[in-house]
Amino acid sequence: MQKSVIIALGGNAISPKGEAGTISEQFAHTRESLNAIMHFVALGYHICITHGNGPQVGDELYRMALTHDEIPPLPLGVCVAETQGSIGYMIQQSLQNALKQKHIDREVVTLITQTIVDSHDPSIKNPSKFIGRRYTKEDGKQMAEKFGWSIKKQNSSEWRQVVPSPVPQFIEHGKSIQTLVDHGIVVIASGGGGIPAYLNESGNLEGIDAVVDKDLSAALLGRVIKSHELWIITDVDQVCLYYGTEKEKPINEMTVSEAIQYADEGHFQAGSMAPKIQAALYFLQYHGDKVVITSIDGITEAINGNNGTIIRN
Repeated sequence: MQKSVIIALGGNAISPKGEAGTISEQFAHTRESLNAIMHFVALGYHICITHGNGPQVGDELYRMALTHDEIPPLPLGVCVAETQGSIGYMIQQSLQNALKQKHIDREVVTLITQTIVDSHDPSIKNPSKFIGRRYTKEDGKQMAEKFGWSIKKQNSSEWRQVVPSPVPQFIEHGKSIQTLVDHGIVVIASGGGGIPAYLNESGNLEGIDAVVDKDLSAALLGRVIKSHELWIITDVDQVCLYYGTEKEKPINEMTVSEAIQYADEGHFQAGSMAPKIQAALYFLQYHGDKVVITSIDGITEAINGNNGTIIRN
């Protein structure tokens, strides 16, 4: 049976911190990312790609803050949909060009994907996911009053908008995604964790102002399409114990039970590595053979087993 992989690209892989985030910069980083992903093409994998969109959604929110007097602002769910389309376009075009240069006849498609969540998820009433620009306390309060935001202090000098981040329950269009992937088409889906939606009392879909963790959605999508491997691409080469301390120790490989033990000991930070480990454990519970967590630059060596962190049952 043909091996399949779902690759979860971090949003910062396309728009790194410290850059203006121009389209030319984002295209350049997208091409860099896909150079590494072409290794999976060369190995004959069936491929599904998902991606983060944190920096891009933050920019959309800021644009609306600057222009709200003249152009009606859009709900957060629509911003997720817009960035799914724009980032999907950049990945799709860049990968199409890379395949053409290698004389490889494979199609690439982007599917605008909705993710079903529970409208009564606890995070709806207690938003805690930081999003968008950083503000001083006073500026943050002004923005919150003007736009009806919830804001919280992220550190001693920075305040940011917080939004709900409900747990993904179901990926829409899963059969379509699986059919395309199984036929060798490279599919870009569930970008930014998917557009959050819920089923109302009439059974109809409705959007909700929230964001869904892209790694948890990738794990769920991997289960839906019965992927063999999940690769979580982030900004570190390997998962580490005692991260950021003098005792920092990279992990080359760990079992599910070891990952649970390390998580219980508090080694994985909430909002960064913890959701990735949670996603890995979910994926391995259903169909998955292995999960690899590494950086863009570490993919090539990780494929050869010389980099990254591998998690297996």
